[in-house]
Amino acid sequence: MRIKSHWFKAGASKTPLQTASALAFIVWRVAQNMLKQMRSAQFDIDVGPQYFAFMREVLVFLIQVVDRMAFDCMPEGTRAEFTTALVRRVAEILEDSENDLLGLPAPGLESHRTQFIDMFNGLSDDYATFGHGPDGPDFAFVRYLGSRVTALMVAKDRNWALDQIMAIEAPEAVATLRSAMQGVLSTEPRPARRQGLSGD
Repeated sequence: MRIKSHWFKAGASKTPLQTASALAFIVWRVAQNMLKQMRSAQFDIDVGPQYFAFMREVLVFLIQVVDRMAFDCMPEGTRAEFTTALVRRVAEILEDSENDLLGLPAPGLESHRTQFIDMFNGLSDDYATFGHGPDGPDFAFVRYLGSRVTALMVAKDRNWALDQIMAIEAPEAVATLRSAMQGVLSTEPRPARRQGLSGD
């Protein structure tokens, strides 16, 4: 999966809001790619409520991973501002997609955006108990995602979903995020495109 994560202009570090906005789109694309790969591996994830339930679980996990990466490279105040902005921007992207495909929530229910933010906040205490080091999230961190995704699967897929998430999908997603985080936080110029050879 190719991700554009370098700024077009080099120079001063970007604000936490700018960085969060850039990372939000990357997190969204990584989550979509994970879903696509699960489908390619013959897991049934139908368009509709199951699709968005899967996306919400994966997005919470990915933001938690990005937040831990931010812990290693941002001052605490900057990290808090960055993560808050990231959650809100991802929630907006999710809401746009969910409103388009499922429609607005029934009267009396919270918006899709608010539901996601509440879910993120509710799961943050659980994810806070897991470790994250130079190699990424620990076994329990990834297993927690796997167990929650497994609960969303149809019966025939539940025996295999945990292994798929833990062995393939989560490690690939984390590796992509790590590279993207380095690119977004870098103030180095974007690598120049290679020039094609002229036929003249």
